[in-house]
Amino acid sequence: MESDNIQLEINKDISPPQEDPPPSKQVGVEEKEEDEFDFGEAVYDEEKYGKPLTYDKNFKGPIKDRSCTDIICCLLFVIFIAGLVVVAFFAFKYGDPRLLIYPVNSNNELCGYGKQLGKPYLLFFDLVACGRMGVGVFVTGCPTPQICVSACPTENNLMLSTNAKTDLKYCKDGVDAATSTKTVNELTSDEDCARYWFKSRSLINRCVPSFLIEVLENGANLADEISSSGANASDASGISYDSSVMEAGLNVYGVFLKAKEYGEKIIEDVVTAWWMILIGLLLAMIFALIWIIIMRWIAGFMVWSTIFVFIGLFGFSTTWTLYQYYQLKDSDQSFHIQFSVIQMDMSKPKLFLAFGIISGVILLISLLILLFLCSRIRIAISLIKEGSKAVGTMMFTLLCPIFPFFLQIAVVGFWLTVAVFLASTGRNQSFEFNNSTEYKFPNGSYNYDSIKSASSQFFGAACDNNDSLSSSEFCTFLKNQEENFAFYSQIFNLFMMFWLVNFVVALGQMTLAGAFASYYWAFQKPKDIPAFPLLASLWRCFRYHLGSLAFGSLIIAIVQMIRVLLEYVDAKLKGKENPVAKFFVKCLKCCFWCLEKFLKFLNKNAYILIAAHGKNFCTSAKNAFMLIMRNIVRVVVIDKVTDFLLFISKLVVVAFAAATSYFFFDGRIEFLASFTPSLNFYVVPIVLVTLGSYVIASCFFSVYEMAVDTLFLCFLEDLERNDGSTEKPYYMSKDLRKILGKKNVIAPSEKKEF
Repeated sequence: MESDNIQLEINKDISPPQEDPPPSKQVGVEEKEEDEFDFGEAVYDEEKYGKPLTYDKNFKGPIKDRSCTDIICCLLFVIFIAGLVVVAFFAFKYGDPRLLIYPVNSNNELCGYGKQLGKPYLLFFDLVACGRMGVGVFVTGCPTPQICVSACPTENNLMLSTNAKTDLKYCKDGVDAATSTKTVNELTSDEDCARYWFKSRSLINRCVPSFLIEVLENGANLADEISSSGANASDASGISYDSSVMEAGLNVYGVFLKAKEYGEKIIEDVVTAWWMILIGLLLAMIFALIWIIIMRWIAGFMVWSTIFVFIGLFGFSTTWTLYQYYQLKDSDQSFHIQFSVIQMDMSKPKLFLAFGIISGVILLISLLILLFLCSRIRIAISLIKEGSKAVGTMMFTLLCPIFPFFLQIAVVGFWLTVAVFLASTGRNQSFEFNNSTEYKFPNGSYNYDSIKSASSQFFGAACDNNDSLSSSEFCTFLKNQEENFAFYSQIFNLFMMFWLVNFVVALGQMTLAGAFASYYWAFQKPKDIPAFPLLASLWRCFRYHLGSLAFGSLIIAIVQMIRVLLEYVDAKLKGKENPVAKFFVKCLKCCFWCLEKFLKFLNKNAYILIAAHGKNFCTSAKNAFMLIMRNIVRVVVIDKVTDFLLFISKLVVVAFAAATSYFFFDGRIEFLASFTPSLNFYVVPIVLVTLGSYVIASCFFSVYEMAVDTLFLCFLEDLERNDGSTEKPYYMSKDLRKILGKKNVIAPSEKKEF
């Protein structure tokens, strides 16, 4: 007997290795459970979507032994950043944003600089005519002549009653009224000299009539002030402006001054209530945190109640409209509809029938979705609850969006600063040459060594200071280079802003994905979760995957630049009679908008797989796409359910913050009435708190959304890699296994998993 046992043991040892039995034949897995594809979520077209993932005994979560990915993209990213630094250096060195404040005269010369040195103020020849253009004058500029003056007029000079040329104090450069052969009327009608001017005060270096500012400060009536000041001016043709024309023309400046007053009052309110606004934002942050924590208990209730309310509403709508149709179908009742130039008569019975059919179709579609996608909705709710648990376990993940948020603000601020400095480089009108006076060789060539040493404040507008040089070919070349450099630098600066902003977003997404992947692939939660998962994930991003982040963000930045170009082309086509071109531009804008949305979705899932497996961007994007396509129904349902729930959650947080701030600043909370400040516009802090709470809610729930997306992709991998056996147990929660009808067979010696 012993020999027989020995022989059996020998035969067992030398027998060939056996493959793992199919999931349905393994111990502990019920016979009726074939695999996770019983629900029809997966697609088995291997040629299109690849083979399902196989079990890997070495994979226990985000791998630690990984290598750098997409190194070329990382180097390219560094080179472009260096280029941005060079552009910023020249912009900061040669630009001066203060120059943008200074106005420009009709010859495009900067007041207070260059030829207009000592004349920092701008005077309009016909301020009334400018004002009659409306608020567009602040965008398109005034078509009447404008000159730079050393000081604004100190008295009114209205309709001229004298032919003395000495009364013409304000004329264009190069026009001397005293020595001119033209008469006074000719000088004013040709707009060589101003026909009238008002006693003015400087406002942003523009000469504004004093009575306009007094109207603003004292609250007086504009028409009364014009009448009392005797402001009966006339245009260049000598046609007199009456008081009504004056009021209509100058009222636009009153609007501007009123807006300036409102701006000052708003700033005053913000300064007064700033600490209360911060408290309101802090309360919104606390409420958002509490809401995320309780989402694990109310997520299912919110989703199902909303679905049933939706079905109930459309059920009632269908029933009521069809009932109304049957009540009125034999009548001739109708009503008249008029909208702009469209007029039509509509029969009431037919209208009710149409609404009934539409409501019935929507109701039928909703019921079919609920019937066939019920299990997917349950999976989505379970994943949402699991995401809440993950966030609650790793509370520091809620702080993660703060750093990308401030980094994005810094990037946008840097872009705006560089753009302003670049815009100001072309407005400086000083140009200094070295001591050399010989700029041209006898053979006609230019002495470029002398020219190179010129300080043009970054090319400048400059050769105008030298009559012998201003019309030269070199100065023309120099000015063109200035314009080209500033233009292309602005484009490069905008592109880098897009790239850096998307890079920061990608960094935040991959960091969170690594942390939540560590949570999912911990078999016993929270015992098996590694220490400091967020910091570990951030370290892996910086150490190994900066190139992948740069690659993904570069693709989005290129698409965004194309969209900007299309917006520019669309703006240029406005007012043009070319409907075909407009149609194609609109189609391209729509297509690239959709492409950007798709790429952002694909990139986020690629970052999740990079964080988990450490592969390069292209491989991870491909694997993510194939995994999603094999489970497309689940993806669509869970994505939409998650989006809906997060949208409702954001509304709840924002509504809470807005309502609380409204009752406080309106003085309706009695026990806090003593703390309510006295404000010019109490709606200002309310708006700021509401907008700030939306930003805070978006930051918090972006973490929540990333948690759900990461857990979902890990869940799909878990389904494909494992089967619930002792060797290949599922890592998903008990709730998810219950929904799918799955079980884990755990050896008796092992501890309880969760």
